[in-house]
Amino acid sequence: MTRMRGAALVLVLWLIVLATALIGSFALSARVEALQGRVAIDGVGAYESARAGVEYALLRLEDMDPRSHWQPDGRPYAWRFHDSELEVRIVDESGKVDLNLADVQLLTQLCRAVGIVPERAAQLAGAIVDWRDGDPLTQPGGGAEDPDYAAAGLPYGAKDAPFESLGELQQVLGVTPQDYERLLPNVTLYSNLAQPEMRFAQAPVLAAMGMDAELVQSQRLLPGVSGAPAAERGSGTYSIESRARLANGRVAVLRTVVRLGEGPVPGSMYTALRWEETWAPR
Repeated sequence: MTRMRGAALVLVLWLIVLATALIGSFALSARVEALQGRVAIDGVGAYESARAGVEYALLRLEDMDPRSHWQPDGRPYAWRFHDSELEVRIVDESGKVDLNLADVQLLTQLCRAVGIVPERAAQLAGAIVDWRDGDPLTQPGGGAEDPDYAAAGLPYGAKDAPFESLGELQQVLGVTPQDYERLLPNVTLYSNLAQPEMRFAQAPVLAAMGMDAELVQSQRLLPGVSGAPAAERGSGTYSIESRARLANGRVAVLRTVVRLGEGPVPGSMYTALRWEETWAPR
């Protein structure tokens, strides 16, 4: 009898341990799910705040009052939306180098301006032009046509047609991920200009055009008669970076290229040509 009671006691103790473990497991699972839900909610909130920054920037671009107009020349603007702190930058696409229209010289100087050594800069610029032109002739200063791609072991050759996306730049022979990251903020497919518009160009593009970037950018900040820089009307196609930080430190970054005018959705004020959402560390 005593032995049976001892066995029953051990069994009860094991059941208590098992129940405790199950309860602990359920509690941990519930806590993890709650944290995941909180993270998801914060993420949506941060993203919507960043999107609000894009919408507000477009409103400010249309405002031609120099005191409240936002310039599409890359300068940062601070804005508060509910409990989010935002930093918004706008660059008119006409201030960038058009991959489909820029000549070899401008592309070479842009490559050099973003930190690519001169020898590689000339080679990459030639390869960019060879990618888009329809002939099989390599650029005089260096470039890349089908035989060069084959020699590099690539299963494709030069496209021999205009760039359709900025991502294609990564396929051009010789362009490394680092080169792509450096060039991306300074190139476009939407300006339809062989030469960038100086009023909106950023420092690397200004340097590529042979200008004193620091001087040009400082002159943009000089006040006019009204006491504020003149409101510049842009081309209507803009790159916008909206960075939103919630009160808890969660950060969302929205990078987009938009064209003003009625979009595909009735009543929309713009068409999105590029849309990229990222999360940044707290």
